Amino acid sequence: MNQSISVSAAKVQDIPALCRLLEILFFQEAEFHADIAIQRRGLNEIIANPTIGKILIARSNADIVGMVNLLFSISTALGGKVAWLEDMVIHPDWRNQGIGSELLETALEQCRREGLKRITLLTDADNQAAQRFYRKHGFSESSMLPMRCLLENE
Repeated sequence: MNQSISVSAAKVQDIPALCRLLEILFFQEAEFHADIAIQRRGLNEIIANPTIGKILIARSNADIVGMVNLLFSISTALGGKVAWLEDMVIHPDWRNQGIGSELLETALEQCRREGLKRITLLTDADNQAAQRFYRKHGFSESSMLPMRCLLENE
């Protein structure tokens, strides 16, 4: 990995840069679209309440070049805390340098230390590169089929 990269917890002042990263991520995902006001609200809620989740960032000097967002829940099947890997993105200019691996490994290690039982994530079915990346880091396909019910608040 590039020696000038550091991984740390996101802070409120990082939210504008995180919104830019989410815009990149949502452009490549089939089901989502960027809306800065919505992303800002969600990011702020996570950062303000660490019991909800954590956002780790990869930084090169002053620039945020990647992020991973974990949201927490309790699994009755496993009898303990689990996480949902909601978002992971590395800025395209910084990809293929080991930054994503460093960021994800840091997140996995923190979750292990905190006693989490499982991390679950979704990738687009046709995103073979992401699937290879996650497999390389110990993730495997589940026989569970994701289903969603979007609840619109008027």
